[in-house]
Amino acid sequence: MPSKVYFGSAKQKKWDANETLPIKLDLVLERLEIRNRVKDESVCIKMHLGGHVGYSTVHPVFVRRVVQAVKDGGGNPFVCDTPGSVLSAHTRGYTQETVGCPIISVSGPEEKHFYTFKKEYKGLSEWKMAGVIHDATFLIDLAHAKGHPTCGFGGVFKNLALGGFVGETRSKLHDTMQYDRYWFAEKCPDDATRKKIMESCPMEALVEDKQNPKELHMHMELCNQCGVCLKVAPPRSLKIDPINFRSFQEANAIGVSMVLSTFAKDKQVFINIAEHMTAVCDCFGFTGMAVLPDLGVFGSNDIVAVEQAILDLIGKQKLIYENVPENMQLQKGAGHPFQELHGPYKNPYIVVEEGEKLGLGTRDYQLIDVMEEKAKQEKVGQYISAAHM
Repeated sequence: MPSKVYFGSAKQKKWDANETLPIKLDLVLERLEIRNRVKDESVCIKMHLGGHVGYSTVHPVFVRRVVQAVKDGGGNPFVCDTPGSVLSAHTRGYTQETVGCPIISVSGPEEKHFYTFKKEYKGLSEWKMAGVIHDATFLIDLAHAKGHPTCGFGGVFKNLALGGFVGETRSKLHDTMQYDRYWFAEKCPDDATRKKIMESCPMEALVEDKQNPKELHMHMELCNQCGVCLKVAPPRSLKIDPINFRSFQEANAIGVSMVLSTFAKDKQVFINIAEHMTAVCDCFGFTGMAVLPDLGVFGSNDIVAVEQAILDLIGKQKLIYENVPENMQLQKGAGHPFQELHGPYKNPYIVVEEGEKLGLGTRDYQLIDVMEEKAKQEKVGQYISAAHM
């Protein structure tokens, strides 16, 4: 059975506050019955609060409406993120006064509050989940949709997969991309050739390994799989393999499964806000130009369905090419718009495929436009009223 995904379009039919995204978010929250579900619950609203001079994270106007819905229902909300983002959040407009509830670190200011999960995956054996999220009784995953150089796209999955763990685990999650061997020094013993391989990369993704100068290190986040380096490297000395890029997304899905395992199924809500979608993630600490048109707000009780829905709708859009940072080498025709930006191996659908395999939800969804639904209800109401006159 398909999961319901509630959607409010960024498009407006007229100049009317009721046609704007904050009001459409209200309708999404109503359809998700937030107020009826949170009484006496400790409600964690997990966000990414950004950093430095970034301003494309979820605006306080949206956050406050989510917080108010929780309060209206008798819940006890708090917003949380990683320590660094929380520490500077007030410089970007996030304060208890603006959002309407406390803003706290997911694992304490020194990241000492966590719970350890055990699972072996490509060098990761201990997963230290943020204690503040673990201790909450109800979860609202409130994410900003945007591009991401590591996995193509960042939404509700990445908001929990990285933001739900302490820094040590976040670092090891990224390191899973290095687990499968891609450089074979014995096939390229010549220092001059190795230097030419590094210099050939237009994205400067290949550098000398810090521990061993005979080894190459690939910054997977920078690599767009253009293959220029392979034309310089001796046969079988270097490979660019989908498995290295896939590993991070598989690890993300595993991490999310751990976070969600601490909440009852009916105490999980996922909201994606797709506006000012930039090429790279909010953790860069700055905001670039939007590379896709604003789409709207998406909400569901199913993390897989809501991420699948937003990726499908983004997939129907065209990149705003003139807004793409000049240092990025676009690969037109690579597939999804975010694959054009970050390379064909950074398929944004991998995480939802893995999430479905882990039983976190279904990729089969029913997209419900909350404005169209409201109009139908009002029309029925008018018909009933007229019939009783």
